[in-house]
Amino acid sequence: MDDVDLALILGFDCSASVTFEEFDLMARGCATALRDAEVEAGLTGGPAGACLLAVLLWSGVNEQDVLVEWTRVDSPAALAAFAQAVEDVPRSVRPGATAIGEALGVCARLLAEAPARARRRIIDLVGDGRSNEGVPPASVRDRLVEAGVTINGLCVLHEEPDLVESYQREVIGGPGAFALECRDYAGFAEAMRQKLRREIAATDAAAWPACT
Repeated sequence: MDDVDLALILGFDCSASVTFEEFDLMARGCATALRDAEVEAGLTGGPAGACLLAVLLWSGVNEQDVLVEWTRVDSPAALAAFAQAVEDVPRSVRPGATAIGEALGVCARLLAEAPARARRRIIDLVGDGRSNEGVPPASVRDRLVEAGVTINGLCVLHEEPDLVESYQREVIGGPGAFALECRDYAGFAEAMRQKLRREIAATDAAAWPACT
């Protein structure tokens, strides 16, 4: 498969703190954000004109599931199909603890198995609570950052108002990493749109790194 501009994993928290209604808002909100015209331009407007996207659901230890495998997005039609797959994704993992380190470990393996080389590799982690089970996320984060991966966070603050600070200490890292806050799931679609625009906005081809 030809090289791509970006390999992006969308990782959604399905721990016990996320209700089924909130999960639905998350899935539909992400699909809405993916359909944004500026997001589409960022995903298909780089030097290679294509990206790879995948979706991971996660909660506690041994509760991770790749619901949408690596998908090449190189046209509006391909992005529309991927957005629909995100909107229709079932909640397949059991609600439980919050094992962010374990989720990052699965993301690392998924990136290693990507079917094309990417100029940028980003893990887009969404959560509403700090890690409370499994491998400490900072240790996995550090290994990913050393390999050139960027980890960004979207923190839903309805239960833990200081979650952004926790993500900044323990979760995010890499070139241009950031954690964005979302006050509640009702505002998830707009927060996700802002996050995607920020991390995948089309850039000058001369500024892009070589594929890794």
